[in-house]
Amino acid sequence: MRSRGYWVATYLALGDLVRYGEWVQPVPPLARLSLPPASAIMPKYVVRYGSMRHLGVFNTKGQGEFRRGSLVIARTGRGMESGEVLCEATDDAVSQLEDPQRGSIVREQTEEDRREIFRLLGQQRREFEACGRRIAEQGLPMKLVDLERLYGGERVIVYYLADERVDFRELVKVLASEFQTRIEMRQIGVRDEAKLLADYGDCGKPVCCNTHLSEMPPVSMKMAKLQKATLDPSKISGRCGRLKCCLRYEYDTYQELRRELPPIGAAIITDKGRAKVLSQEILAGQLLVETEDMRRVIIDASEVLTVLGKAKSGGDSAPPPPADDNSEEE
Repeated sequence: MRSRGYWVATYLALGDLVRYGEWVQPVPPLARLSLPPASAIMPKYVVRYGSMRHLGVFNTKGQGEFRRGSLVIARTGRGMESGEVLCEATDDAVSQLEDPQRGSIVREQTEEDRREIFRLLGQQRREFEACGRRIAEQGLPMKLVDLERLYGGERVIVYYLADERVDFRELVKVLASEFQTRIEMRQIGVRDEAKLLADYGDCGKPVCCNTHLSEMPPVSMKMAKLQKATLDPSKISGRCGRLKCCLRYEYDTYQELRRELPPIGAAIITDKGRAKVLSQEILAGQLLVETEDMRRVIIDASEVLTVLGKAKSGGDSAPPPPADDNSEEE
């Protein structure tokens, strides 16, 4: 007696025919197969939730469709939370997320949900003050930054700054007894502090870390120098005291444009003769050059006919010294 695997192999080999013993029966065409309707396929959405503005891919479990900006109640790995729908979780959207969290949308926020969220905000303020008093009483070397109570009450998350390891076991016991829920202590860096508390930047717009940034990009002084930004720390530092994240936004574009220009110190040939590149105007695509008669003029990069070579010591063309990367989280 032939095994079931034999008949499966026979089915695959014949393609549109299946052999049952001595009988041969036609396989139903694909068009005749009963497929689930499109409405039965549950859509997924990218949802932003929590004080730290986490991003996750959430299914709906048959709760219908949601528009961008819809306020929802969702079940995350931490518990029941309020969140905001950003977009549908297409393959392109998900590919831009690094290790997104998973969860499910329970429902769109009702008027009762909004009243409860407003009540929790007041409760959070009282618990924040109580937590600050307990820290002071125990003399712990830490700075309380923020406190977050989840919508479902599963836990209270305490965000704090500290220069060294803190033994907060006694603090957790006291808070758990007072708040009657699980306490999670989360140490953060100064950039995360700005993400939680900052409002507007020097540009007059809401700070990037509290709006569209989900992760802090690495930023260094090298980026500021390339863009010829002022090196005054008070001008290029953000609300966190570190280099502004926006210095990173155009850095790749500056690098790409600079590669198209002759390097500083290079000897070039133009239709007016030979010259040496002294500096670059990257965005304008122009060069400051010194001609053979020692005149300094600005020319367009398109006027360069030939690049002869580089000087032995090429100023900016030399590898930059190691820069202090101010993006590291504490």
